[in-house]
Amino acid sequence: MIAYSEVSAFTETPGHGNRAGVVLRAGELSRTDLQALAAQIGAPETVYVMRREGQILRVRYFTPTQEVDFCGHATVALGLTLAQAGEWDGTSVLYLDTLAGRVPLRLDSVAGVPQRVWMQQPAPSYRPLPRSIRTELAEALGIDARMVHRGLPMAAASTGLWSVFLPLLDSVILDGLEPDLPRIQALTEALGVVSLYAYAPMGVNRFAARDFAPAVGIPEDPVTGSAAGALMALLASQGRLPVRGERACGVVYQGHALGTPGEVEVELELQGERVAAVHVGGQATVEREGTWAPRSVVGR
Repeated sequence: MIAYSEVSAFTETPGHGNRAGVVLRAGELSRTDLQALAAQIGAPETVYVMRREGQILRVRYFTPTQEVDFCGHATVALGLTLAQAGEWDGTSVLYLDTLAGRVPLRLDSVAGVPQRVWMQQPAPSYRPLPRSIRTELAEALGIDARMVHRGLPMAAASTGLWSVFLPLLDSVILDGLEPDLPRIQALTEALGVVSLYAYAPMGVNRFAARDFAPAVGIPEDPVTGSAAGALMALLASQGRLPVRGERACGVVYQGHALGTPGEVEVELELQGERVAAVHVGGQATVEREGTWAPRSVVGR
């Protein structure tokens, strides 16, 4: 039997944030088993620890329909699960080997109680988008192109997974979106990205967001850590975040439209105008635990 946990990330309130499946020992599972268990758990992503060598863990991420290179909220969920299981005390950095690269984790604790997991995401990358696509993206979300914010960046960006970022004028518009999921899927597949991420300003460095990823089996992701990091990196790279010294920070609020609000904290290290490192942090809470009988075991 394979033990697994269901963990809500980017929140400390059960039932809020974004749910992830976490499997700490998956080394004997075949790819078919990994996909089957992810589908059964039904969370936007499930993370599997395939093997561990000291402070380095080889991990894989699956949505209910396919494998993906990286997932921010599942990474936060994994870090907290390891800490609560007594398998990581936070005195040293933990490293995850993912398909998107090596991801360092650090743990914030208070009086020995794990509070927040921070991950350094893969280096940010950006791709410009033609202005002509603004109308298509807006219409796919059920709004007029006049509701798109012209002073904030519209672009594709990645800190592990590619998304298209579309700025809207305010959070009221964001909450009222009526997404055309088949159209969003066609657009994201044509653009070579995983999701369409709509965001709106709520303050100088605070933003509300919604993320649609039907191409990978996620109609709307409740709270998206990887995209929050990419968003803040994109904003900083275009001078849209306040900078103190060589650092910038921000917060993304997501999940309210689904009734599962969560909060993603982002810290950036800058070298001039270049974003040198992206750190994404959040809380998490274990919702439930279970066991599952694999259909096949490698080597048998």
